[in-house]
Parts: sequence; C-alpha cells; structure tokens
Amino acid sequence: MKYYVVDAFADKLFAGNPAGVCLPDIALSEAQMQSIAFENNLAETAFLIERDGYYDLRWFAPETEIDLCGHATLASAFVLMSTVHTDLNDVVFHTQSGVLNVSRDGEIYTLDFPSRLPVACAMPEALQEALGARVLETYKSRDLLAVLESEDAIAALKPDFSKLSAFKDTVAVIVTAKSREYDFVSRFFAPGAGINEDPVTGSSHCTLIPYWSKRLGKKRMAAAQLSLRGGVLYCKDEGERVNIGGKAVLYMSGEICL
Repeated sequence: MKYYVVDAFADKLFAGNPAGVCLPDIALSEAQMQSIAFENNLAETAFLIERDGYYDLRWFAPETEIDLCGHATLASAFVLMSTVHTDLNDVVFHTQSGVLNVSRDGEIYTLDFPSRLPVACAMPEALQEALGARVLETYKSRDLLAVLESEDAIAALKPDFSKLSAFKDTVAVIVTAKSREYDFVSRFFAPGAGINEDPVTGSSHCTLIPYWSKRLGKKRMAAAQLSLRGGVLYCKDEGERVNIGGKAVLYMSGEICL
C-alpha cells in the first residue's frame, strides 16, 4: 500500500503538522486502519479509496477515529494533486462530516469545511488548574474553546495533560487569543485521543473562524498556531462554511506491507 507523510500547513520541512496518507487498493477494516494509525503514531493518518469522481476519506488518530481533520485532509489533497493526478486542481472527499472540497491555487490548498459556531458555556471547574492559566471565557462546539488574555499567555502554556484528559464530554481543548502579527493565535490539546498537543489543527478553525470573525468583524483572517512546530492558516468565514488555506511539503513516500 502506498504511504506518504506530508507536513501540512507548512512551507518547509519539519514545520506544520505531519499527517500520514494511505492509498489502499481495497477497503481496509476499521481494526486495520486503527492499527496502522497506532503504528504510525502521527496525530492523524488518512485513508483514501477512489470512487467515481470522488474519494472516500477517513481519519484515525493513534487511539480513535476522528470525525473531522483539517491537516490530514490538506495532506491527502496535496498527495493526490502532486503525485497521483497532477492535472487536478480540485478534489472531492466523502467523509463522516459530509462532502468536503479542496482546491489548489499555486502553493495554497484551500479546504471548504463546515462551520462549527461555538456557544458560550460555563467554565469547567478544573480548566484553569489544568491549563495553568487564567481563562476569560469558555465556549463549546465539538471542542471546548477557552479564550485567554493574550498571545503571550497562549505561548507560555504548559498544561497538565492528565487533568485535561479527564474532560470526557469534549474531544479537545482549544485555547485562543488575539494576536499582534496575525488576527488570532491558538493551540490545541487532545490527550483523550492520544494527542497531547496537535501542531497545527485545521478542524479547530471550524470553531475559531466563526468566533473571531464575529468578534473582529472580519471575513478574511490570518491565524497562527503556536505549537513548537507552528503553522499559518489563511481563513475566511463563509457563514455555514469556512475556508481554511495552507501550504504543504512532502516528507516521505514509501509502502506499508500488510
């Protein structure tokens, strides 16, 4: 089975978020896909099956299947457009989160994803203790969104992952603040899914984009994720949809032997 590792939301190697992309000739069982994702030990591994005019796409973290993943979708589109069908500038994926389109314009790959507008919620009692920082506001979509005081507070975070993993009613915790250089910054923690910190997270921006668009009064925004590897995302609020753009770099290609 052909296998690729792509650094997504990056313009150079060893930045952005690495994702595995698998191109099996036949459908694999869920157990096989989960085992491969665990073996790869990347934040997500994507599995693609070509259909008539589109691809079935599923994403697996090391310990569980994920319902929506941005960086592995970008990586999948990059592999298809740069190595498999180099004449393509658009690709359609059928996923658990519906039909997702990715388009290419030069080096930028833009994801058309569902918007996940967060709703204000009560702050979990242990959240500030788990993050080790003051939280101004909390919101809920698929993930828990915590608004912090500043970009510096985001960069300085050293969470207690054992305490964060105790939050069972959310996939992950997103932290965010207004930025000096960009429109906003964020970080993403999902220890319950086997990912302490995700380097650059496309799906979290399904929540971040509508939040910051409303707060800043802007449709187009630039965002940075302040992980160690870091990454830049080009964002647009389209109402019920969001556009998330970024670059990608091929790190590795090879074969998985089953």
